Amino acid sequence: MYDVLDPDSERGRIYRSLVSHPGAPAGALAASTGLSEHAVRKLLAELAAADVVVTTDQEPDGWEALSPLYVVESLLQREAARRTGLRQAGAELERLYRVARRESGQYGALEVVEGASRVLAAVRRLQFSARREVRVIDVPPYTGAPDYYPSQEDLQRERMAAGIAYRVIYHGSAYDDPIAGPNMARMIEAGEQARTLDEAPLKLAFGDDELAVLTLAGDDRAEVIALLVRPSGLFRALSNVFEALWRLAVPASTAGIGTQIDARDRQILTLMASGATDEAIARRLGLGRRTVVRRVSALLTRLGATTRFQAGVQAARRGWL
Repeated sequence: MYDVLDPDSERGRIYRSLVSHPGAPAGALAASTGLSEHAVRKLLAELAAADVVVTTDQEPDGWEALSPLYVVESLLQREAARRTGLRQAGAELERLYRVARRESGQYGALEVVEGASRVLAAVRRLQFSARREVRVIDVPPYTGAPDYYPSQEDLQRERMAAGIAYRVIYHGSAYDDPIAGPNMARMIEAGEQARTLDEAPLKLAFGDDELAVLTLAGDDRAEVIALLVRPSGLFRALSNVFEALWRLAVPASTAGIGTQIDARDRQILTLMASGATDEAIARRLGLGRRTVVRRVSALLTRLGATTRFQAGVQAARRGWL
């Protein structure tokens, strides 16, 4: 009955005609809608049963449309009831699904996916379905067809433009990787929140709090496999692992990648890494405190660091120390 508001449907044409011509008889409605009178009477009976139109005593065989606001509210209430029924049915089926798999020795929150193409497709679906945030731990090996990475960048840009936040932890070797390095630089410039962590332990992606994809080596096989993990105790544990690693990771930056620094900045970085204050660095190098503060701020920006410790780690990774 939802097509009653569609002006191109038969019910919609009749209802719209009655809105404009209250009290119109079936014959007049047939003429205005281009339908046969038999079809109009059949459709009027259906609309009356749905509480959309009523007969009127003012005209012989006359019909009256009920208020569009009333009709819309009624349709919305029916749709809400239908959705509630669907959710209840789905929840009951989900319980049966999980019970059946527990009884068969399976863990209902897990699904195994085999093959690089299927794993990558699962990660793409995860990003498409996310409504708030995508979290990723990206570690070698980097798999996929040659066109995967450009298409992944396009997808990520599209999702970020739609308001989806991306937080990514890269392996410490990402800067030197011909695949991950340029990809990371472009995504950071596009708005990705990125951090790096030496020896990140696993390849993992989250779509909101609804789905995780944990990618694993195939052990004794060359094939890639992944575990699709849905909300469960295991999901919460993996999410907590990500957040713990995120706190440990160092903010990544594309500023200054591949460039060198002068001897004075290298001295400042070395003293910063040893814990020296701006005043101590100034005294040690014979510089003014303001000069040191300015150069320290510039180094932090180039390294994408928020603390002196992070700056030291980033500088060491880039071979500046």
